Amino acid sequence: MQRIPMTVSGAEALRKELDHLKKVERPRISAAIADAREHGDLKENAEYHAAREQQSFCEGRINEIEGKLSAAQIIDITQLDNTGKVIFGATVTIIDVDTDEEKVYQIVGDDEADIKQGKISVNSPIARGLIGRAEGDVVQIDTPGGTREYEVDKVEHL
Repeated sequence: MQRIPMTVSGAEALRKELDHLKKVERPRISAAIADAREHGDLKENAEYHAAREQQSFCEGRINEIEGKLSAAQIIDITQLDNTGKVIFGATVTIIDVDTDEEKVYQIVGDDEADIKQGKISVNSPIARGLIGRAEGDVVQIDTPGGTREYEVDKVEHL
C-alpha cells in the first residue's frame, strides 16, 4: 500500500470530518430515508431517491477518508530538526528574484492543499521545485505563467 504523506493538522481535519459523517450525517440520512418510506410508493418518491443519493455519497466519503487515514504517513514537522532544507510539512518563505515579491507556503498533502491559506500540495510544481533545497538556494520553477526564479529565504518547522 502506498503511504500518503499528511501533516498532523491534516489528519486531524479528516478525523473530524469522518466523525461528523458517522455521528451526524449518517443518522440524519437514515431518518430521512425512513420518513420518505412512510410516504408510500418509492418509485415516484423524490424525497426517498434524494435521501438514498445522499446516503451513497456519505458512505463513499466515509470509505474514502478511512482509506486515506489507514494509508497516512503522518509527519509532525515540529518533531524534526530544522536543517534549513525544505521538506514535507515545512513552511517556506521564497522571494521572486525578478520582482522581490515574498511568498510563504506550507508544503502539505494533496487533501490539505489550500492556496488561499498558503498551503500547497507536495505534488505541485512549486513544492516539487523546493523540496530538498536549502535557505539561500535559488531555484527555477516552471509555473503556468512561465519559468520563475525564486530564492529560498527561510525554512520553518511550525
